[in-house]
Amino acid sequence: MTEISVTERNKELVLRGFTEFAAGNVEILRTLIREDFVEHSPGNPSGRDAFIEFIANSPVAKSRLHLKRVVAEDDHVVLHYHMIPAGDERGLAVVDVWRLVDGQIVEHWDVVQPVPAPAAIPNGMF
Repeated sequence: MTEISVTERNKELVLRGFTEFAAGNVEILRTLIREDFVEHSPGNPSGRDAFIEFIANSPVAKSRLHLKRVVAEDDHVVLHYHMIPAGDERGLAVVDVWRLVDGQIVEHWDVVQPVPAPAAIPNGMF
């Protein structure tokens, strides 16, 4: 049996966390995010507990999340997904970039874009 690479281990951790979170388990974040977690997105707090409280009370925690793709390299895992909040049929396209150290998330960046009407994106958003 071969040893799993750091890239694959990080990818598996983030995917498991995303799947659990998308199913409504916000507490999974406590096992994945390091206490001294650093957030790079405007308006989102750093620190594990502050970030989890913020996310638990944000629209993302109550949205349907449809994963479209995953890109992983060394200590970074990138998720591209469709977030559909209640009452918003088009939703948002989201890209999250996570950096991991020793099996825990230490940094996060994101890019969020409203999904426009289909006529505005003839090649599709995802």
